[in-house]
Amino acid sequence: MASDTTAISRKLLAGFSWLMLAVAPLAGAQTSPPLPAAEPGLSYTNYRIASGPWSVHVVKLDRSAGQLELRSAHATGQAVGLAKLSDLVTGLNPAWGKPLAAINGDFYQMERAFAGHPRGLQIVDGELFSAPKGGVSFWLDAQGQPHATNVVSRLHVTWPGGNSLPIGLNEERLPTAVVLYSSAVGATTHTLRGRELVLESAQGTDPLVLRPGKTLSAKVREIRPVGDTPLTPDTLVLSLGPALKNLPTLTTGAVVQIALETLPSLAGAKTALSGGPVLIRAGQRQKARPDEAGSYESTTMFERHPRSAVGWNAREFFLVEVDGRQKNLSVGMTLDELAAEMAKLGCTDATSFDGGGSAALWYGGEIRSSPSEGHERIIANALAIVRREPGSLAPPSTK
Repeated sequence: MASDTTAISRKLLAGFSWLMLAVAPLAGAQTSPPLPAAEPGLSYTNYRIASGPWSVHVVKLDRSAGQLELRSAHATGQAVGLAKLSDLVTGLNPAWGKPLAAINGDFYQMERAFAGHPRGLQIVDGELFSAPKGGVSFWLDAQGQPHATNVVSRLHVTWPGGNSLPIGLNEERLPTAVVLYSSAVGATTHTLRGRELVLESAQGTDPLVLRPGKTLSAKVREIRPVGDTPLTPDTLVLSLGPALKNLPTLTTGAVVQIALETLPSLAGAKTALSGGPVLIRAGQRQKARPDEAGSYESTTMFERHPRSAVGWNAREFFLVEVDGRQKNLSVGMTLDELAAEMAKLGCTDATSFDGGGSAALWYGGEIRSSPSEGHERIIANALAIVRREPGSLAPPSTK
């Protein structure tokens, strides 16, 4: 009994020491009373800086906490759709484990049939939900190491004769485009006009799962002359825009190759969300630079708005949200101010996510941030921290 008591005391002391380190206030900041640690290696704090004023919410994750992991998630569990962050978290796949914390993710399409489609890359549980568009993405490789890089799509279809065409993924199809749809987009392709090829596995038993870096051999099961083709878990649909020319003549039984390639390669990546721009790279703060066109996306970088970001160093991950547009609480930050704050927290690398009314942070069962619109906005996706139950769940598949 004495040895058990000593062991328990040591664990409690270690947990208390971690908590005190995790919530130590930055210079000049007033820190709210800390919440009890939800899990060893995980903490949340909210501190306020009068000079802004700023209210900053920080979740810190010890990267050595083996049962805790980062997961990309999409509203309703599909590649389109919108939900409040609190609903998105409570609706996570229960097989992943218990949700502990989350922050809003990527920019997204806001209307029409593809409302909620991410503006760029998303990988959920090792499966491509959305293709990259060349912008910055946060991703975890097959070894769980974090990256924030520009990612370019090289997704393409190769016809039986050897010619290839680039393809989009689970997005609104333009008249001159080719888009691949999986059942993650819903019950149908939501398209109008154009030919659509219903594809099944050419091997018969291998599922057509969209793992980044893989090439799928798919056989044409059916050719439909109109859009809005039904989707099933064992099929894909390749939608050909009605304005495309010089397409090959295909018949049922023809075999096509679907290459899920990107630059850099995301082979084996388990989790990814696009966002950006990068705030800190390899210890160097990245100064925001306006574009020549003076676009809205460019000008807002230099304005104070609510902000969300993910950062890390060799020991920890940080989910950070800065409240904004509330003059008596927090006015928000420019991207340069956010980069400076992430550096103060100890991040050697960091990248931003969607901000403004979408910025939100959830921890321990509720929204901890103060939404700028007075209520949660519906969003497309999120980056969550979950606790895997020992022996009940393997990490995301890379097959």
